[in-house]
Amino acid sequence: MVFPLLSIFALLNLAVVATHAETLPPEVYWKSKLPTTPMPKAITDILHPDLAEDKSTSVAVGKGGVNVNAGKTKPGGTSVNVGKGGVNVNTGKGKPNKGTSVNVGKGGVNVTTGPKKGKPVHVGVGPHSPFDYNYAASETQWHDDPNVALFFLEKDLHYGTKLNLHFTRYFTSSVDASFLPRSVADSIPFSSNKVNEVLNKFSIKEGSDEAQTVKNTISECEVPGIKGEEKRCVTSLESMVDFATTKLGSNDVDAVSTEVTKKDNELQQYTMAPGVKRLGEDKASVVCHKENYPYAVFYCHKSETTKAYSVPLEGADGSRVKAVAVCHTDTSKWNPKHLAFQVLKVHPGTVPICHFLPQDHVVFVPK
Repeated sequence: MVFPLLSIFALLNLAVVATHAETLPPEVYWKSKLPTTPMPKAITDILHPDLAEDKSTSVAVGKGGVNVNAGKTKPGGTSVNVGKGGVNVNTGKGKPNKGTSVNVGKGGVNVTTGPKKGKPVHVGVGPHSPFDYNYAASETQWHDDPNVALFFLEKDLHYGTKLNLHFTRYFTSSVDASFLPRSVADSIPFSSNKVNEVLNKFSIKEGSDEAQTVKNTISECEVPGIKGEEKRCVTSLESMVDFATTKLGSNDVDAVSTEVTKKDNELQQYTMAPGVKRLGEDKASVVCHKENYPYAVFYCHKSETTKAYSVPLEGADGSRVKAVAVCHTDTSKWNPKHLAFQVLKVHPGTVPICHFLPQDHVVFVPK
């Protein structure tokens, strides 16, 4: 989903100038609160989109103002820098990045188990995130869609399991929304009661797909969590750090995300390699899922019945993926028509259900 950029430039430039002297940059805040915790790639890619391997459009706020990149810092990409000197735009003549169907990407995961080749089952995200378990699957979720997510059973999470997967890093059709400093994010309404003000701030036309996306995200964030779940939608990296450390009761945590080493890859069979291991032992975890919004918003939640795993995967072409999987041991409170139950043909509360984390999602676990 592409959101208007020019209005974002103006808004962020004014906000950053007004608050620059009063706030720590998000990266500095992370280091001050989590001095022994390296930033996962999911976070560094958002903070430093210019260092990401793939071309995408992103907005970064730093000491120099606002930096927006629509590709690498080389010919073929477009960069917009907003700082004290004004607005500078550099465009390249590179060919557009033609994306293919996404299986494990920002929108979710597509899995086919077993050794047989064939077309995997695609499950579209639809109007609601598949990682929000209050919602039933919509009729439109079952089709070939680049935003996909497919769940699997915990019993298949072991060495030797074969999965047909396609990992991608970015959706070429969407803006890779960046973090805003907390003081800036807190100054922007994030409420269904003020959704018109949000649309106006970002020059989003009422009735457009972008407007509906904004409304869906805010609505999901306002719905209470399921029983036993503590949730919050965080609108800044600082708020994410505070939520995770508060809920885990410690600043001594690990933060991990799925890492795909190969830039371009095709749908292929992956095998779980030796080294599948539990993260955080028997302690609770906090999982933060990236939402579709004009700037970075994450749906973070803690549950005592969630387990995180590090899962090394080896592709048929020799590529390797450091995947993170999250398993839910109690699904009894999920919507009985949630897409996970439809995909796996199981019932709520019967078996643990897992999913890989897309590349821009993060899990925090106690060390």
